[in-house]
Amino acid sequence: MTDQAPTPGRTRIRGALTAFVLTAALFGVSGPALSDSEPTRAADGTASAGFPAAHVAATATDSLPTPILIQGVDLHDVTIKKFDDTYYMYGSMYGCGYQWYVSGTPWCGLGVSTAPSLQGPWTAPAALFNPNSLDPWSKRSWQETCGGTGQGCFNPRMIQRTGWGSNDGVFVLWFNAPRHYSDSNANAYNVMGCAGPAGPCGPGVTPNGSYNKPVLSVCAGNGDYGIIERPSTRPAIVCSMPGATQLNLEELNYSGSGGTGQGVRKVAGMDGTVEGPGGWWDETTQRYILTFSDQGCGYCAGTPAGYATSTTLYSGWSAPGNVGWGAPDFARRMFSGASCGGQPRTVTVIDGQPWQIIDLWLGIRNETAADTLLAPLSYTPTTGTPGDGTVWVPPVSMPCT
Repeated sequence: MTDQAPTPGRTRIRGALTAFVLTAALFGVSGPALSDSEPTRAADGTASAGFPAAHVAATATDSLPTPILIQGVDLHDVTIKKFDDTYYMYGSMYGCGYQWYVSGTPWCGLGVSTAPSLQGPWTAPAALFNPNSLDPWSKRSWQETCGGTGQGCFNPRMIQRTGWGSNDGVFVLWFNAPRHYSDSNANAYNVMGCAGPAGPCGPGVTPNGSYNKPVLSVCAGNGDYGIIERPSTRPAIVCSMPGATQLNLEELNYSGSGGTGQGVRKVAGMDGTVEGPGGWWDETTQRYILTFSDQGCGYCAGTPAGYATSTTLYSGWSAPGNVGWGAPDFARRMFSGASCGGQPRTVTVIDGQPWQIIDLWLGIRNETAADTLLAPLSYTPTTGTPGDGTVWVPPVSMPCT
């Protein structure tokens, strides 16, 4: 979540398109803790950077997988990853009584749940680190940083250094703390080294425990964010800037604990409140697809989802506009008018299939009972330009049921 006030939803637009499934390998190993050393950067993050043959195979299919509804798990603004044969869901917890933007609210922490399949059963969430432990940046507890003003801490995103950087298999946790920005205009992001995919994370943990305030020049603010991953390529953080008025992209460094400064500001020239970003690399069409909540709002039960595309990660982004007197310029970039009744949070790719993660918010300050929907995504290029007088069908498909 960001710290902006809710705004109304928009009219629903849907499109049904041909689907494809990608298959990718994910694997895990162990390794040393985070390092801030930065060797010469490889030329990655572009469409020309190839995959090892074992990583990806594209297969056309007649239909997308069935959406998956995850109920009764107190994890929100989640991402889901698969390491070895286990699925890990990371998210914010509310069950201890957290109230968004209520000063002095208890902060429940960031948690992880595991399952043998996306359908579950999911274990009870366990904390990735102690909410009462020290926040090394502010020199107070995380409980005070995240709960003291009610601003919270959100969006736990776990990545593994496999196939890029030091290639040592270390698990690295990112999350944001809006109070860091409101207190001092420092970026809101935090990075911890973890003992494994289920934690624990942070200083004092064995092995690999560490904390780092990332150095970021393109994503130097406060807002929702996602991490775009691609085999054998450094990940990138995609972030909404203060006020959620635009999306920026920045490449992560060798250790995955900061940025390199390589990136793009104001993706596709977009203005307006956009948040909840995520994306994936489409091997079939050789391009990146970025999705986001369009427009952004707080705990909304039904916001439009928009998209942008590029053949390279750090340049060339575009999203369709509109024409006409007073026409909303975001209308054609929306591929879902209500996001299945929830709000887009990010994208994850599991076994080659991209999934849009959607929080089915209840619209209240304590979202313990809000469920999570995984909606399958596909991308099929379409023709058409604003003002050509033909029917417009968005190229991104996302069934809700």
